[in-house]
Amino acid sequence: MLTGVVLKAFNSFYYIKQEQGVTVCKLRGRFKQERYSLAVGDRVEYDLLDDETGIIEKILPRQSVLKRPLVANVDQVILTFAAASPNLHPLLLDRFLVLAEYSKLKNILICINKIELADLVLLEKTLQPYYEIGYKIIKVSAKENIGMLELKNHLKDKISVFAGPSGVGKSTLLNAIEPGLNLATGVISTKIKRGKHTTRVAELLPLAQGGFVVDTPGFSSTEFDYIQKTDLEDYFVEFRPYMDTCKYNTCIHDVEPACSVKQAVLDKKISQVRYDAYLNILHEIQSKKKGF
Repeated sequence: MLTGVVLKAFNSFYYIKQEQGVTVCKLRGRFKQERYSLAVGDRVEYDLLDDETGIIEKILPRQSVLKRPLVANVDQVILTFAAASPNLHPLLLDRFLVLAEYSKLKNILICINKIELADLVLLEKTLQPYYEIGYKIIKVSAKENIGMLELKNHLKDKISVFAGPSGVGKSTLLNAIEPGLNLATGVISTKIKRGKHTTRVAELLPLAQGGFVVDTPGFSSTEFDYIQKTDLEDYFVEFRPYMDTCKYNTCIHDVEPACSVKQAVLDKKISQVRYDAYLNILHEIQSKKKGF
């Protein structure tokens, strides 16, 4: 059998990349019966048929998985935001960071695009809490070719997912990195200051330098239906040194007394902005659980 990586899926056909090229495959019937969700990024073994198409016989174990959108064997996620047009909102960045941490990805890179439009002093002030808790941040401009070599080096020989709100320039960045991709790019609505969704289906795109990128379907909101309120603390990395020393082991760092996390906020060891984002998401989860 041959081994390859799922580049994309369309109408029950799977496009499998291997050294010789791309083979269009179907999934063996038993996987359909098991309702197995074969994802972009999955490594598979398949048999080649006489007509040069294939049948997927085995799905190899996943090393990691990004839940939303479903992408397997991801090495890193590039959370992409714009410095301006649309403006960078920390709460939205925090929401995406929670999703990335939930997916247990080892490498999370924050990429700020359109820095040619930014007030750099204000931008650095906004980003300071993220530097302090250890997130890697790169600032780029696809339009002015600033920081693009650094971003390109981060992508080499890895499977990287680009995720973030609409209109921040994910497709434009990927076109600048790999011009042959010719991805559709959108424009910003002057009325609502958000981009039109230009990417419809998650697809794994090979890079000439080695590695793959996934330009995920654009979206401007995040959902936390599958995250329990007691688990949310795990996805705020700066809470970890404090959350086990609260007075109550059921503490969710909201209204409880003798909370070490809240004390760390008062002591300025945890950013007030980040803590406010935690409360925002926590209360959203609680409201949905109550059926509001």
